Amino acid sequence: MARTSFWTTVVVRDDERAFLTRNGRFERLLGPGRFSELDPWSRLSAEVVKVVRAEINPDRALLMEKTQPALAEESFEIVQAGPTEVAIVSFDGEPKHLVLPNTTRAFWKTLTAVEVERIDTATELRVAKKHLDKLDAARSGNVIVLAVVEAHEAGLLFVDGELKERLKPGRHAFWQVGRTVRVAKMDLRPQPVEVTAQEILTKDRVGIRVTLTAFSKVVDPEKAALAAGDVNATLYRLIQFAIREAVASRTLDDILAARDQLDQEVRAYVASRAEALGIEVGEIGVKDVILPGDVRELLNKVVEAERVAKANLIRRQEETAATRSLLNTSKLMENNPLLLRLKELEALERLVEKVGRIDLHTGAGAGGFDALLSSLYKLGEKDVSK
Repeated sequence: MARTSFWTTVVVRDDERAFLTRNGRFERLLGPGRFSELDPWSRLSAEVVKVVRAEINPDRALLMEKTQPALAEESFEIVQAGPTEVAIVSFDGEPKHLVLPNTTRAFWKTLTAVEVERIDTATELRVAKKHLDKLDAARSGNVIVLAVVEAHEAGLLFVDGELKERLKPGRHAFWQVGRTVRVAKMDLRPQPVEVTAQEILTKDRVGIRVTLTAFSKVVDPEKAALAAGDVNATLYRLIQFAIREAVASRTLDDILAARDQLDQEVRAYVASRAEALGIEVGEIGVKDVILPGDVRELLNKVVEAERVAKANLIRRQEETAATRSLLNTSKLMENNPLLLRLKELEALERLVEKVGRIDLHTGAGAGGFDALLSSLYKLGEKDVSK
């Protein structure tokens, strides 16, 4: 807007409109062009605004609707959403705005085709696909709850704290207008539960620490959601109670000797109670049994003593067998002089192997070595004749 001494000039472009006021009161809406008005006392003013895909202050639009209904009908699209309504506003067929409940917005429609689609969320809980395709759920604030349920998950829909239905895998969107909507997702795959070491007193008052690993699977999502706030935490506590009860009723020797039985007892205890939580318990196994330092040293000494005793027993058995063998050999030699002589020759042979030289003196009167061999030969013939 330009001013001279007596004239006010306004230039409006094709994508603009101008509100012309005199002394603060609306006089008319100026379209594209150049306008000059005689204004010697500077009573005129013009506000130039963009009108292509543009909004207008809703208070001004409502005022114009009351004071200039024909002009407002021609120039503005006023959208007022009720307490349970939302409206999708499209410019030239392209969705651009989402009008929230209890909200008023106004748009220029002089150069833009404005379309408004109203949705009553009181009768529609789900967001229809045609509407969801038009909306940016990330920019919808708290009006839309969007959830994607994976193939290995189960989705549970809660409306105002009440479980309504189980959702199938896929994308889901719900109107959260006048209600609280929440989608809880549960993993249906087997999940490991690691129970960290906890100190427990055995029946014979020995403090040990036990770690376990368990596998669980949600088989009834609805029951699991209603039974406990955190199913995994509840299962963790159940396993802790089970192992405490199993260990406290056994001595240390029983625990070390029958770990498989311990696993079965813990599993039976947990499985019978896990059914009420909507979960199925698979394998439960004791990973480690950690003993106190002094007990561990005593057990090491016991194991060492057992090994020494076993080694001594084996040695005694071998000695007994060797003695029995010697006894049998001596009985044979007692009744067989030739065998005795042969044993002497074997001993002599072994002796010769260890000594580099040996001199054998049998005496001249006895006939020497030849006489010794002759006597052995005769002794052998005598035994044969018998």
